[in-house]
Amino acid sequence: MHATLPLLTESDFPPLHRGRLETLQVNLGYLCNQSCLHCHVNAGPRRTEIMSEQRVQQVLDFLAAQQITTLDLTGGAPEMNPHFRYLIGEATKLGVRIIDRCNLTILEEPGYEDMAAFLAQHRVEVVASLPCYLSDNVDAQRGKGVFETSIAALKQLNALGYGIEGSGLTLTLVYNPQGACLPPSQDELQAAYKRELRLRYGIEFNQLFTITNMPIKRFGSTLISRGEFASYMQLLKEAYSEENLSGVMCRSLISVDWQGFVYDCDFNQMLELPLAGQHGNSTHLSELMHEDMQGRPIVVMDHCYGCTAGQGSSCGGALDA
Repeated sequence: MHATLPLLTESDFPPLHRGRLETLQVNLGYLCNQSCLHCHVNAGPRRTEIMSEQRVQQVLDFLAAQQITTLDLTGGAPEMNPHFRYLIGEATKLGVRIIDRCNLTILEEPGYEDMAAFLAQHRVEVVASLPCYLSDNVDAQRGKGVFETSIAALKQLNALGYGIEGSGLTLTLVYNPQGACLPPSQDELQAAYKRELRLRYGIEFNQLFTITNMPIKRFGSTLISRGEFASYMQLLKEAYSEENLSGVMCRSLISVDWQGFVYDCDFNQMLELPLAGQHGNSTHLSELMHEDMQGRPIVVMDHCYGCTAGQGSSCGGALDA
């Protein structure tokens, strides 16, 4: 694995400061049933990092103390954390909006057969990765047979009401490019996804998010191996749009790793860049229970161009959509 951080530190990206904290994004661990080429987490079946029950309780305490409105769960496959259901059950009692960033195939794994029904029961929003509506493209990026399993999982979610108008169960699909390029127009691609998935498989969903691949971890290392890192960074910088600065996710979100340490965003977490103003030391969630973070500086480096290039990119899709 090639290190990407040394290639990102000398940056002219403009300074950013936090707005009101609305979203707590929690990485429940790096264990995953897939090993995807574009994964900025470097997750996989052999990873052993998993958030403990004690840390999960601290997440719940923070939600209550800070009156957070959205809990955004990610991984790895967040569903593989043994405390996943407890966390969702308790967060539901707090009236928090809950998002599960699901890779779809986990819903078809042995031992997880009732996971989709559990998510529906608790009205959890499912944000599901599906990098294309064509099988060859998906399998090339995520592994042989992944597309077929993903379609089966989507049909399972549709049967429960996910993606069906009037059900109140939100199903969002996520697209990311297969290589060193920017995503196409989110609106146009969403229309194509809706048309093709409905015609080919009878699948419905609510919306599509397009997310730019970040030049870090597994994807960044692959770029270095192929000699494409510099050209990809040039692409991101040339497509920079100042208008996207006001909508970047780090202004209203903090990211928590499996040990409970806090970062400005999921990408900074993967680069092990602690919050600004902490003298280079990591900050734990337990230290921020009653802290007002509004106005604090955000740690920025060259990878931040990935969120501000073109139509912009965030965990909520394109910024100008």
